Amino acid sequence: MDILVIGSGGREYSIGYALKSDESVDKIYFAPGNGATSDLGENIAIKDYEELATFAKENSIDLTIVGPEDPLVGGIVDIFKEHDLTIFGPSKAAAQLEGSKVFMKNALKKYGVPTAKYIETNSLDEATKFINSLNEPIVVKADGLCAGKGVIIAKSKEEAIETVSDMLSGKSFGEAGKQVIVEEFLDGYELSVFAICDGKDYVVLPAAQDHKRLLDGDEGPNTGGMGAYAPTPLVDEQLYSKIEDRVIKPTLKGLDSDGMPFTGVLFIGVMVVNGEPIILEYNVRFGDPECEELMALIESPVSDLFFKAATGDLKNLNIKFSNKYAVGVVIASKNYPYSSSEPAEIIIDEIHHEDLQENSYIAYAGVSRDSDGVLLATGGRVLVCVGLGDSIKEARDRAYMLTGQIHFIGKKCRMDIAYQALKD
Repeated sequence: MDILVIGSGGREYSIGYALKSDESVDKIYFAPGNGATSDLGENIAIKDYEELATFAKENSIDLTIVGPEDPLVGGIVDIFKEHDLTIFGPSKAAAQLEGSKVFMKNALKKYGVPTAKYIETNSLDEATKFINSLNEPIVVKADGLCAGKGVIIAKSKEEAIETVSDMLSGKSFGEAGKQVIVEEFLDGYELSVFAICDGKDYVVLPAAQDHKRLLDGDEGPNTGGMGAYAPTPLVDEQLYSKIEDRVIKPTLKGLDSDGMPFTGVLFIGVMVVNGEPIILEYNVRFGDPECEELMALIESPVSDLFFKAATGDLKNLNIKFSNKYAVGVVIASKNYPYSSSEPAEIIIDEIHHEDLQENSYIAYAGVSRDSDGVLLATGGRVLVCVGLGDSIKEARDRAYMLTGQIHFIGKKCRMDIAYQALKD
């Protein structure tokens, strides 16, 4: 099987890394890939979706896997299907679950999925009235795609009103903020739950916890994610059951009834309040860095998971998960997330510790190569160090051992990933 992976980050690298050890996979292509994905397969410098479909057709690609949200919202799946190609991901219509927070919140309401009290508006006066009816803090969200940064938790009503004003004026997020969601703040703990869907059937992957804030103790600004771990002990069978019955099943049924059956990854942002799952948001792709841990926990061929989901055959999938835990620690560049950083050479020490060799890996993200083939840190989030273990602590310790093997100017990372599960 020849497979094309769309994207260039750590998420796509980890998918390729899992596919590399899959005996049924012959060749992997990445479009566009990064400076390290070329070690796993071949990078393709094609951006246009029609041209990518033509490439896939001419090269007899058996399966295309779409990583990021932008091509999904942009309709790449529809284009590939018009060419009779097999592709993993939702249609443009279904991808509105991530492309528009207004669409997503209205879908939650329509399908009876529990979510926070909210208002959608483009009126500052209307938003202000609603804000004044809420307790602090208050959540304000830009409607469109903002690379994971369009959600603001305002500590006061005045800050919330100012945030809405900045969004509606285009000052904060341009066109993405011209429509906003204002909603009540939920006090609980947050989970990332991923359901692989084929339109009707689904498979739930081990629940994960992400760490969005830049600094230890969940301080500092929000980022694309500074680390994650899975599975989390904060989910038991009863909570999984509630999420399936109250969230996944009604959503898939509702989307199917509305003529947009959902195929791909349904990423469910869950806030657990007094043991009950309340849905914060949907995304339509794997989280990053959650994907890097989840790929390491799937023991059965991952190509089978993606292919059967893409072809409506999940009912015949036999998936096997590892009984281990995985912890991923993001190593970021000096100025992340405030501004870009100067390219820096990455030096990786040779790993002599056999235990670390067998129970860890690096998922490369913001990296490139210079004309001499030297690996450079060129992105905000440069790479993810993933450790595996029989306990969360063992997995975390291995992940941090691996971070110690990696060096570049400006390197930084959080030192408390998975603290929620280990604080007792």
